[in-house]
Amino acid sequence: MAPESPAPSAIPAGLSGAEARRRLEEVGPNTVVEAATPAWRLFLAKFWAPVPWLLEATVVLQIALGERTEAGVIAGLLLLNAVLGFLQEGRASAALGALKRRLAPTAAVRRDGAWLVRPAAELVPGDTIRLSLGAVVPADARVVAGSMLVDQSMLTGESVPVDVDAGGSVYAGALVRRGQALAEVTATGPRTYFGRTAELVRVAHAASTEQAALFGAVRNLALVNGAIAVALVVYARILGLSGAETLGLALTALLASIPVALPATFTLSAALSAQRLARDGILLTRLSAAHEAAAMDLLCSDKTGTLTRNALEVGDVAAMPGFSRERVLTLAALASSEAGDDPIDATIRRAAAGVPADGATERVARFVPFDPATRTSEALVVDAAGRERRIVKGAFHAIAEIATVPAETRARLDALAARGHRVIAVAAGPAGALQLAGFIAIGDPPREDSAGLIAALRDLGVRTVMVTGDSPVTAAAIARQVGIAGPVCPAERIAEESAADRFDVFARVVPEDKYRLVKALQSHGHVVGMCGDGANDAPALRQAQIGIAVSSATDVAKAAAGMVLTEPGLAGIVAAVREGRMAFQRLLTYTLNMLVKKIELVVFLAIGLGVAGYPVMTPVLMVLLLVTNDFLSMSLTTDRARPAPAPSQWHMGRITAAAAALGLAKLAFSTAVLTAGVVGLGLGVGQVQTLAFVALAFGNQSALYALRERGRLWHSKPGRWVVASSALDVGIVAAVALSGALSDALPWRLVVLVFAAAAAFALILDQIKRPVFAALKVADGPSPP
Repeated sequence: MAPESPAPSAIPAGLSGAEARRRLEEVGPNTVVEAATPAWRLFLAKFWAPVPWLLEATVVLQIALGERTEAGVIAGLLLLNAVLGFLQEGRASAALGALKRRLAPTAAVRRDGAWLVRPAAELVPGDTIRLSLGAVVPADARVVAGSMLVDQSMLTGESVPVDVDAGGSVYAGALVRRGQALAEVTATGPRTYFGRTAELVRVAHAASTEQAALFGAVRNLALVNGAIAVALVVYARILGLSGAETLGLALTALLASIPVALPATFTLSAALSAQRLARDGILLTRLSAAHEAAAMDLLCSDKTGTLTRNALEVGDVAAMPGFSRERVLTLAALASSEAGDDPIDATIRRAAAGVPADGATERVARFVPFDPATRTSEALVVDAAGRERRIVKGAFHAIAEIATVPAETRARLDALAARGHRVIAVAAGPAGALQLAGFIAIGDPPREDSAGLIAALRDLGVRTVMVTGDSPVTAAAIARQVGIAGPVCPAERIAEESAADRFDVFARVVPEDKYRLVKALQSHGHVVGMCGDGANDAPALRQAQIGIAVSSATDVAKAAAGMVLTEPGLAGIVAAVREGRMAFQRLLTYTLNMLVKKIELVVFLAIGLGVAGYPVMTPVLMVLLLVTNDFLSMSLTTDRARPAPAPSQWHMGRITAAAAALGLAKLAFSTAVLTAGVVGLGLGVGQVQTLAFVALAFGNQSALYALRERGRLWHSKPGRWVVASSALDVGIVAAVALSGALSDALPWRLVVLVFAAAAAFALILDQIKRPVFAALKVADGPSPP
């Protein structure tokens, strides 16, 4: 029989209005509270980090020395870095807002013995609510009367809607697909299944590999250059330099140590990657996701709606002797509702419509919809001769009690169930002599590209594990189909942190389990990606270094993720990994160049002081060197590159050691030019300072071209923006040196000679870098094409 409204005697009286108000004051509204950080506080936080500290100290020193122009330039660079960082902030508040909007705005609730429609925010534990077809469940509740078919796939990951009878539980945010029921509210707001998910989204946070790289670069520079700068100042006092001269030298050394363009370069690189990915239908909600994709070595993927289509299909039909596949489908369709409210009935009727007619002409005389009590639906049909036949469709154990079942049936049933299908039994025949006609296996099939995606990721050195709320049998079956061959984690071990790296399939997990699993994998040293589509995935999406929401994902999942795929399919994940690794190669080139220059500069100032007996660089020339060379080096973010075959991670210790070795080689070049000017040519103080500026700037160009290529420097053509930036840099340096605008002018022949010497030095540095990179295992990725 069709579900009917509960009898009046079965309807609970509900709460009184006074008691509901008291409980509302006690537990609070049925909403997800969003504690958003003010925008001004987020912006000010951008000035509280290692690089901003150095820039701020420099501004203060320059103002103290009366160098307001230079102070203004550095302050402008500081502000630029802060604005760029603020604009690419994460979207945790957006995720919480989406969770909040998901709750039903109104609910039918029984108060003082009468049914009222009240805002869902006013529901309290103990309220009696009415749920009907199409309703969104407004709070966690226990069914007290009636029955429903509930779609909880976006909450729990179960691919098939579940029947909930009296005594069963439903969760806030679930959708009623069939039937109606009365339920008693058990939890509201942040205490609901949905609310706990929201809280996990709020607290989830992953350590950024990009931020670790930035901090590592600044820390290593501070340790190396700080010690040298202190020795430089002490030596200046020993030489008898005045306090003002010593302070100016200290300021110059500080400017030489600051990686001014480092934060802006990482942000620019991420923005350019975001533009490229957007053209492929991949949107970044956090710019840093592009760089995190390069380091990802493990992908946790939800099953339903991610690796599968989240659309039920008939996977197989097993016909018993005397019945054909087509006949089994036809019989099942006759015993299925035409209304389309039941997804299983709709799937069977759709499959039956696509098979050839079996020649039988039968009309339905009476239809009984699915009854949760009997776990069956049935139809009484009449053929052309007027003979009546009964068709029953439902759970096997229910069919086995009323129909003749062959002995080998159980083996066929188990074989279908082992493939992860939900199996529907069909019986037909005269009312008193039903025979089992066959089984229909229904499941959520994998996407066509899932297996290819996992294979492509495996080739890139990324392991994929499945994390789903579905059953272990279904999860294991789908895992095998898409190429995940590892073992299934037993239910009792899901909570164990040690299990995180031992299994490839995790089933029957709740949002807290997914969140904890991602954290456990991160604690084991993995850079984790999480791919999902439902609200149940949101905490894990937020916790992972790179959260990926598929095109069919809910607003909650999209807001929590760092990357959203706007096109069907999962090919965007592979594209993001490859783009991230190309961006890493460009940033590695920039970082090596930056460290080489910064390490060399402070040592050069110390050597210059010893060779010449006075500072060989002025603060204004150092600021110009920063503006021209450091910021023009940002063009490396547009250079040609290709992805490495394995995850790309920042090993700042090895990178700094390689930069120090190459910096010594560059130091030898700069010192040789300086010594030639002081000893060989007998240049004056102003000309020596100009020569030092030219030697450093042209030497930087040599390092840029030698280090951008992992092989020989002539193995690849630099990008056009790199060439244009180099030409602009050389032009500015030459103009300053020849005009004498900021210091004494140099003869043009000397400028040309230094440029030629720098070109020759690039070939020498190209020879030195290869054994250095090999010894320290730096830049193992392939060379740009």
